Amino acid sequence: MDVVRKLVESRPDFFANRSAHLERAIPIGDFIWQSTGLSNAYAVRTPAGRVIINTGMGFEAPVHKRLFDTACPGPTPFILLTQGHVDHVGGVALFREPGTQLVAQRNLPLCQRDDQRIKQVRESQAWIWFSEALAAARRPQGAPGAATAAPPLQDVPVADISFDETCSFEVGGLRFDLHAVPGGETIDSCVVDLPQHGIVFSGNTFGPLFPHFPNFNTIRGDRYRFVEPYLESLRRVRALGPRLLITGHFAPIEGAPLIRACLDRLEQAVEYVHNRTLEGMNAGKDIFTLMREVQLPPELHVGQGYGKVSWAVRTIWEQYMGWFKAQATSELYPTQAREVYPDLVELAGLAAVVARGRAKLVAGEPEAAMLLAEAALAHSPRAPDAIALARDANRALLERAGEANFWEAGWLRTQVRNLDAALEAAGDGR
Repeated sequence: MDVVRKLVESRPDFFANRSAHLERAIPIGDFIWQSTGLSNAYAVRTPAGRVIINTGMGFEAPVHKRLFDTACPGPTPFILLTQGHVDHVGGVALFREPGTQLVAQRNLPLCQRDDQRIKQVRESQAWIWFSEALAAARRPQGAPGAATAAPPLQDVPVADISFDETCSFEVGGLRFDLHAVPGGETIDSCVVDLPQHGIVFSGNTFGPLFPHFPNFNTIRGDRYRFVEPYLESLRRVRALGPRLLITGHFAPIEGAPLIRACLDRLEQAVEYVHNRTLEGMNAGKDIFTLMREVQLPPELHVGQGYGKVSWAVRTIWEQYMGWFKAQATSELYPTQAREVYPDLVELAGLAAVVARGRAKLVAGEPEAAMLLAEAALAHSPRAPDAIALARDANRALLERAGEANFWEAGWLRTQVRNLDAALEAAGDGR
């Protein structure tokens, strides 16, 4: 039996309402508690107090703290961050007490600086996938009918202890070893090892879904992530020999053989895609041909619920070669094809373009139908036939993809919803 495939297929749907907190913290063994949210927060009990690992978004932190105060009360001598993304650091201020020390990898300020530099565009784009969470972050807090306060601030914390490669300390006789893994989702990523117990908190080193193919470029907007640092980080975690892997989302993975098998499979899958992409590039194949051709063989199956192999191929190609694909002179200039779509549609006639798009849909070519729909909408953005073609092309793409990939399905569902609304506004109820 393929234990890795079995684990992949048993992991929960990433579209599940991760912001729905439970009424109590979930015990993991007899000294660790998990509070579930957009990303999980953890409390580790020691005889000298608790150690908090990640704190959630600012608006989630009061829930995390209330649950931990019940299950695992303080004091809180340390807070540890596995990465600088906002869903891990937002509640630090709420958990800080006199004497609390925040420990993070030294690149935390660089990651937070990125968040501030592109805050507006990142939030605007992230709204496509995280509208409920972002809306919750902006809502006043308090019980219905009671006086409400402003939503808790999203912290931008400064570490008290920064480290480069490793950091070790003890709390109440329990040893904590932190290891930098800059090949994770951020360059400040780290894992927290409890070597006395064989427990590793991996955060999002391997993405929110484990074991799924890594997302080397997330379409919500972030810096590229690179293959070789990812593999180096994976090997560093594997060398720790964890018997329990506690990730940033969902339930832990238990059993050293299973964890080792998953890490081995991820390593082999990423190496395979990297090597096949480089071979194709050197053979003169273009980026889009390689996106179609490079696929994992069955024996290297991993999930593609967060990252996708085809997107990884494109990212790898661009990391090595840049944005110029040497296919057309127009790549060098800001005027792009969509700007002359109206001219082409005017020459062909809107009805003919929409009809050709419909024919592509019937022939099972939704990607081509989508291109024709985009051209038709560039010419006539309020034309019901063009809107309906675009809506149906998105639906066909969603049906083909299913709900397998969080980003792809989220984008397509949003497009279908927006186009349905546009049809209604145009007075067309189809």
